[in-house]
Amino acid sequence: MSGAVVISQLGGPEVLEWVEKDPGEVGPDEVRVRHTAVGLNFIDVYHRTGLYPQELPFTPGVEGAGIVEAVGSEVDDLEVGARVAYTSNGPIGSYCEVRVIPRWRLVELPDEISEETAASMMVKGCTVEYLVRRTYAVQSGDNVLLTAAAGGVGLIACQWLRALGANVIGTVGTPEKGELAKANGCDHVILYDEEDVAERVAEITDGQGCRVAYDSVGASTFESSLKSLSPRGLLVTFGNASGPVEPMSPLLLAKHHSLFLTRPRLADHYSDPRETAEGIGALFDMVRAGKVRPHVGERYPLSDVASAHKALEARQTVGSTVLLV
Repeated sequence: MSGAVVISQLGGPEVLEWVEKDPGEVGPDEVRVRHTAVGLNFIDVYHRTGLYPQELPFTPGVEGAGIVEAVGSEVDDLEVGARVAYTSNGPIGSYCEVRVIPRWRLVELPDEISEETAASMMVKGCTVEYLVRRTYAVQSGDNVLLTAAAGGVGLIACQWLRALGANVIGTVGTPEKGELAKANGCDHVILYDEEDVAERVAEITDGQGCRVAYDSVGASTFESSLKSLSPRGLLVTFGNASGPVEPMSPLLLAKHHSLFLTRPRLADHYSDPRETAEGIGALFDMVRAGKVRPHVGERYPLSDVASAHKALEARQTVGSTVLLV
């Protein structure tokens, strides 16, 4: 038996219950991993509240890192003691001390990347990878709008976009978060509670607007992100931190000069083994080259994950939050 977080009913952070749970036997193509660090992501909140439904009861969590304790009879490319990590291209369940997981989901960590760093960036870093390389291939000189620029995804995106030569315009809630975003490669910061985002974007870009807007906030920022785009620009809405976007008429895209709109998911970019290996490889290359340095803003014991959820929902966190096991 080992410790795990279980949700038996949907609701607030108080439904996150710490229990003893049997991780199960290792199958032929499976691996048993003892977590040392687990990543916190906003999708965990969506699972907890039921926005993204799961069958009750369940253990939440979509990414983790740790040490291999046992391997199945058909696993011949991982040894006990190997350091591994995984992202959210499979069943949830990382909020636990020990987990049995299919071999195909795991990647062995290079010496230069710690387990804590991996847990802080697998979902967020892979999200940035597909956003800036595959959803829209950012080019040097592109004007790019990025909401929540001081968040876990935001700080990695700022650094990656800087490496690509983009002109990064980030929205943040406080001057302190703005300074952090700038320190990580954001060229211009907009305080969304004090300034009109679309007007400031127009000033910064001399009326050109942005070729792409990456919006993880959702309902409260959707309209301002649309208005910030250049003609035939692309709005990438990939999160719902302020709630889901209301249904809209496609005519709205025409009204704002023939815009494009997409709602991508990491699962659809990391479902193929070859693409998965390539995407994670690109992320690890950026980290090893020093172009991306994940920022761990907060650390909580896994057993106190409820406090971490409260801070995340209150937008009190910066960078990534890691749950230590």
